[in-house]
Amino acid sequence: MKIGDVVLKNNLSLGPMAGVTDLSFRLLCKEQEVGLVYTEMISAKGLVYNDQNTKKLIEIHDKEKPVALQIFGSDPEFMARAAEKLNDHDHAMLDINMGCPTPKIVRNGDGSALMKNPKLAGEVVRAVVNHTDKPVTVKIRKGWDDDHINAVEMAKRIEENGAKAIAVHGRTREQFYTGKADWNIIKEVKNSVSIPVIGNGDVLSIEDALKMKKMTNCDGIMIARGAQGNPWIFRRISHYMKTGEILAEPTIEEKINMMMKHLYLFIEYKGEYVAVREMRKHIGWYLKGVRNSSIIRGKLNTLQTKEDIKEMLQKILEYSV
Repeated sequence: MKIGDVVLKNNLSLGPMAGVTDLSFRLLCKEQEVGLVYTEMISAKGLVYNDQNTKKLIEIHDKEKPVALQIFGSDPEFMARAAEKLNDHDHAMLDINMGCPTPKIVRNGDGSALMKNPKLAGEVVRAVVNHTDKPVTVKIRKGWDDDHINAVEMAKRIEENGAKAIAVHGRTREQFYTGKADWNIIKEVKNSVSIPVIGNGDVLSIEDALKMKKMTNCDGIMIARGAQGNPWIFRRISHYMKTGEILAEPTIEEKINMMMKHLYLFIEYKGEYVAVREMRKHIGWYLKGVRNSSIIRGKLNTLQTKEDIKEMLQKILEYSV
């Protein structure tokens, strides 16, 4: 798959998720053969004003490349300044978030609020394209709500203003992450533009990935929540697409080894105190489907140190074999 001048290993991507797709998790998914990883969304104003927390979010490791760095904002001037400021950075492409549904983002006119203003969305894309030397991509939703389904109109404006690819989440902003993703809208967008279209929403398995590809003819497949606690999903889909062979689901031992690797990466980049607390939610995701895990899951919030986590994981292994 190719986006602008960037050639990807395959057509699978790890979708951007605030509080999830940090450096540690991206590295794990890259080891599992994902073609492209996205950073957490990053405030354009934070970049322009040199916010220290924002600086941490843009850190990129050589082993995870290529990386799409995602920024959000609705002021063309600030988006342009942020794009220009990033020109010397290591990301392969610059993605614009027009899909985040959270109230604190939307009430400032950012994220999926731009779905209500296609003209401004086009101006934002043009401003970024004119001030970056990286390929620009955009992530959108189906529409604002069921009465305002405008992904096709948005996609056309985005292409006209210079973007090199579009990712489409098949839900409206009103849905947030509930209900079922509409893959038909991805197909409609694919049929309306000439740049690559990446489908997103409800890809939780090999079967889902194949169905989305067949139904929509999308160029790429973006997996977000389907990768939570399951970075193996990329290797399993990639392997099937190449060979037709279905790799076995990870064993409990493999899950525990991955959790420990995840924890130590967290500690390396964020320190033990933050790492342990952020790791709690990931452990909950990793434990889905593990026999007797409910005995442990209720104790996640009591974990304070890496030794606490190691002890708990050993108990999970004992309960599960």
